[in-house]
Amino acid sequence: MSEKKEIISVLLSEEEVDKRIREMGEQISRDYEGKSLHLVSILRGGVFFSCELAKRITVPVSLDFMSVSSYGMDTKSSGVVKVVKDLDDSIRDKHVLVVEDIIDSGRTLNYLLEVLKGRGPASLKLCTMLDKPDRRVVDVKVDYRGFEIPDKFVVGYGLDYAQKYRNLPYIGVVEFE
Repeated sequence: MSEKKEIISVLLSEEEVDKRIREMGEQISRDYEGKSLHLVSILRGGVFFSCELAKRITVPVSLDFMSVSSYGMDTKSSGVVKVVKDLDDSIRDKHVLVVEDIIDSGRTLNYLLEVLKGRGPASLKLCTMLDKPDRRVVDVKVDYRGFEIPDKFVVGYGLDYAQKYRNLPYIGVVEFE
């Protein structure tokens, strides 16, 4: 049995991604002016985007991490959501911005936002670098969106295929030969 060869083509260049993250940081800074912001980065993919975004936010920022799984080693969401790593700090009375690399079906984020709402944040909003609305099965309100993309399997900038390609500085589409 031969392995399929993976071919990566550029969907969004490093320059396009960088420019959009800068714009998002400016908008978030305006929206939270005079407040502190607590970023909840969704591991593993969201950490690349979270770090770049945090550098461009001018209000005081604190950061925590969650790991939520719904994929395993496949390219499509299984629909089963489990919290693998929970937050280290309380979010009660904090202005919380959940930072995700990509939203497709919406199942994971819908589940996660319900869990976090129950913890009493002062506000709770959602920020994603990439949004695939064509794959949505659960309605999720995205407050800050980097790019809306077509229903293609993407890698780079934290996004992976079987733990590969996270370190690409651009967003690429994976196709199999």
